[in-house]
This record gives sequence, C-alpha cells and structure tokens, in this order.
Amino acid sequence: MHAYGEDEITHETTTDIPSFLLFSSDPEDENNAPAKHPPTTDHQACREQDDTFASDFFRCGADWSCLLPQDQDSSSISTTLCNSERNLKQTNLFQMWGLKRPHLQNVPSRTPLIVKKMKIGRGGSSHLRNATTDTAIGPRLCPFYKKIPGTPFTVDAFRYGRVEGCSAYFLTHFHSDHYGGLNKGWSHGPIYCTPLTARLLTMCLSVNPSFICPLELNIEHVIERVKVTLLEANHCPGAAMIHFRLSNGQSYLHTGDFRACKLMQTYPLLRNERVNALYLDTTYCNPKYKFPSKEDVLSYVVRITQNCLKKQPKTLVVVGAYSIGKECVYLAISKALGVKIYANASRRRILQSFGWPELSGILCLNGKDTPLHVLPISSLKFETLKDYLKTFMGQFVAVLAFRPTGWTYSETIGNQLDLIKPGSKGNVTIYGVPYSEHSSFTELREFVQCLRPEKIIPTVNVGTAANRDKMHSYFREWLKG
Repeated sequence: MHAYGEDEITHETTTDIPSFLLFSSDPEDENNAPAKHPPTTDHQACREQDDTFASDFFRCGADWSCLLPQDQDSSSISTTLCNSERNLKQTNLFQMWGLKRPHLQNVPSRTPLIVKKMKIGRGGSSHLRNATTDTAIGPRLCPFYKKIPGTPFTVDAFRYGRVEGCSAYFLTHFHSDHYGGLNKGWSHGPIYCTPLTARLLTMCLSVNPSFICPLELNIEHVIERVKVTLLEANHCPGAAMIHFRLSNGQSYLHTGDFRACKLMQTYPLLRNERVNALYLDTTYCNPKYKFPSKEDVLSYVVRITQNCLKKQPKTLVVVGAYSIGKECVYLAISKALGVKIYANASRRRILQSFGWPELSGILCLNGKDTPLHVLPISSLKFETLKDYLKTFMGQFVAVLAFRPTGWTYSETIGNQLDLIKPGSKGNVTIYGVPYSEHSSFTELREFVQCLRPEKIIPTVNVGTAANRDKMHSYFREWLKG
C-alpha cells in the first residue's frame, strides 16, 4: 500500500495568445497542487531473486537513506541501505497485507550514494541539510502498486519504459502525471484506453497509432484471458476506472483519478461483484475535505458572473483550466449568458477532439467576439490578467476570473459558497471555487462503504508512513461491521 506522487508540469503550445502567456506552465490535474507530498524516488537497490508479490513491493520501496542519521559516513550508506536491521517504518505495510518481509539475497553492487549539502528555504533565508543523490545508472523499477496481480498488466506506468513481464499497458486518462513517458517513440507494448484518450495520444503526443487500442466504456473486453471493463470515472473527458476480473475469480478495480458519485453505485459490475482489491485515488483523503456538489459550485459561479456583469457589462470573464478538465465550468457560464467560448488554437483543437457538438459549436476564433475566455489555470495571477486585459483595450475594462480546484476549499466556508471572499487588485477579481474532479473525503467513504472491497491500496499522498497509517485507519473505520 505504497504509492508516490507523480507531479509533472506540461507546457501548452499556443499560437494566438499574448506572449506573456506563451510559456505558462500548467499542472494537468489537482494532484499537482503544492499541498501534495513530493515524489519519492524508486531505486534498484535490494533486488531479490524470487518474484513474489511481497518481494516486488519490497524492492520498489522508498530510498531508505532518508531515514539514516545526517552525520552518517557516506561510504557506509549503500551498505546500510541493503543490510541494516533497523526497524524501518515501512515494515508495518507488510503487516497490513499479511506478508512476510522478503529475505534479501544476492544484492547487486551499486555506485555509492553521495551526500551533499543542500540549501533550502525562501528568499535570503535558508539553511542546510544533508541530501543523498544516487549516481547509479539504470532503469527505474515499476512500483508494485502499478501492477495488477496475477496479470501481465500495468496501469499508468509508462514512465518506467518496458516493464518486465508486462504485455499490456493501461492508461486511465490523459493527464501528464499518468501518461508521463509516452511519446512518438513508444514501442514497449499495446496501450489500452478510452477512444477519447486514444485520440489525444496521437494528436498531442504523436504516439504510434499501431500501439493504441481504444476500448469503449461499459463493454467487457477479454485481454490475455482477463475480462477488462472500463467505467466512467467522472474526472476529466476520457477518464476511466478499470475493472479486471481474472479467470480464478479475483477482481480488481483501479479508479485512476475519479470523483465518486451516486451513479457509480448503480454500475452493475460494481453492484453485483465483490472487489478483492481497490486501487483508490486518495488525493483528498482527509476529513477536512467535504466538497459541495459540482452542481452547487456551478450555480454559484453562474450567479457571481451574472451579478458582476449587471454592475459592469464590460467585464471579461476568465476561467482557468488544465489542458483537459474543468469544461463544465465554462460551459455552464456560456449556457447561462448565451455567449461563445474563446480558447487559443491549441486548446480549441483538443476540445474539438472530444466530439461534443454542444462544445465544438460554441468555440470562437477571436477573443474579441465573446466576453468568456479560457486560460491556463496557472495564468490566473493579477499581473498576468491585467496584461491580458490590455490586449482588449476599449472593449473590456475589468476581469472576473475563476480558479476551479478542490485546493481552494475551506473548512470554515464549507458548503456556504456565498462566504467565499475573492481576491481583488485594481480591476481584476479572482475567485477560488472548490470545483473538484477528485473525490472528497465523504465521497470516498460512501464509495468504499458501498463497494466493501477486501483490500484498499491508496495511490496518492502515501509517500510517508504517517500518511499511510492515517489513511488505513480511515479505511478500517469505513469497513467496520
């Protein structure tokens, strides 16, 4: 039950957007928010001969050097990593699974880790700490939690290159922290995903179409004698949960990134079959996150927009979005105001690939033809928006912007959206609204209690033993009785 954050930044190619937005990097998903724990590196140390589930987990663990005393001699670190008998915190993960810690044999030699002094801190204030860098060269090992036991399948594991024993690679959705590693040179095996995601792979990443195998939602497919069904994930366009049913009767559900909802409880496959292991998106697995419904947030955004335009009709309305995702926010505004949506050429191309007539028909080429614009969510800064407004001098005199993400949620405000206080600077106003495409804590609990899986494997925010333990305490509580 160990997973690491996989944050990546992608750059959106633009052709008709002001120069100050040309290099705006945009996180593809809420997983990339600063609140998330930093990624942990996989290492090749401590490789075992046997290929059991437990040994696979053990050798894909974290770099234990971070647990060593800071003053330990660097020459002893590589030996300590594989031979130390310390009671490391990861041990309790084996206990959770009822597995024995595998015995280390024939550990290969490796280049010693180098201890460096790193300066950390902000501005002029900083302090030094020990950090280790691994000079060993070799492919990154695919972590166990990306492999489906008893199958030659992996899920969202493209950054590890060719995975030994894997003959089918599954992609849950088109966000860079999941497709990272895919490019036009991919040749390691077939990629299974939804048709929409398949189109984006060829259009945006130039992946060779001969390796892409689109699978329709809600249809059972037999791959390598395993029954595979993709289910709507309620995340971004093309996102899917993946259900695997093995010939021995075992079944696994990988949620990818998803927002649990009541409709999922009616999926026949989930209602009628027991899930042995649930690979769960735990981005917001913290009791403080109790999001309002998407519908409530959309109604709030529309109401704020209408009130603002009544006061100042020459207001430019901006919605921040990822390369895909958050479409419902600007669609709701467009429908309420009866206006078209402006997005740069790159984003229009992506949106048109969805095959949604209700969206393709309201996209416009010129930003002067509509007061509703979509920009990278990372561009929602006062100075950036002020400069953007200057490009429409005379037509618009103010900016109303929305940053729709679950990270803006406040326990104090909760579902009382009218208590949200926007940030304002001059003629630019920015609202952070808790529109999330990931499940809240309460939604996760309801989903798990409905599904009642035998085991739960969290896939986000589990880089520390404390986080893992805390989440497993929640899981045990949810499944009591």
